[in-house]
Amino acid sequence: MPMPKGVLFDFDGVVVNSFESHYSAWSSAFKELFNEEIAPYPKSHVGKSPRKIARYFCEQIGKGDQFEDLFFLKDKHLELYFKVPNLLPGVTDFTDYLSTNQIPYGIASNATKLFLRQSIKHLDLNFPVVFGVEDYKKPKPAPEAYITLATALGFAEGDFKDLWVFEDSLTGIAAAKSAGMQPIGILSKYSVEEMKAAGSSQVFENLKEAFDLLI
Repeated sequence: MPMPKGVLFDFDGVVVNSFESHYSAWSSAFKELFNEEIAPYPKSHVGKSPRKIARYFCEQIGKGDQFEDLFFLKDKHLELYFKVPNLLPGVTDFTDYLSTNQIPYGIASNATKLFLRQSIKHLDLNFPVVFGVEDYKKPKPAPEAYITLATALGFAEGDFKDLWVFEDSLTGIAAAKSAGMQPIGILSKYSVEEMKAAGSSQVFENLKEAFDLLI
């Protein structure tokens, strides 16, 4: 693949393994709100917006109308009982290279900006441009997240085909593809076949493997 004009990253599942950070906050918030144990996290909702995830959990006990209450309480628990996510391999290799070679890059995630900022600060990561779910009217799988980030990085629509997007979810792959960018899959929850069927041009185990083979 030719070198990109810019590189756009999802966060959860690409930069960090944050499952425990999020699921523990969902679980404790659900327990506080309903005094019940939460359902297992559904693979079908990986990468989706927190509101859709909140609705899913509430619907499992017939209380779908309270999903906004769970959404806000989960965000509060995420801050109060913050668990630093685990950094995945290859992140600093990539950001160091992109910074040195003056290739614009940033994060567009369906996670909240509070979680993104806390995680980046605790892990001492170098991501100068970061967008979270509050920054979009239509979160992924709509293309708005990646279009917003690309525009902030100084790219015009004609540049989009030359932008790499690293994603681990079918939701994110759909967003990048709809934006006219080059989706590259990272394996966290889905198989190589599933990621390629969704539109990934290539698929890698993690950013380290992608860096070694592409850069």
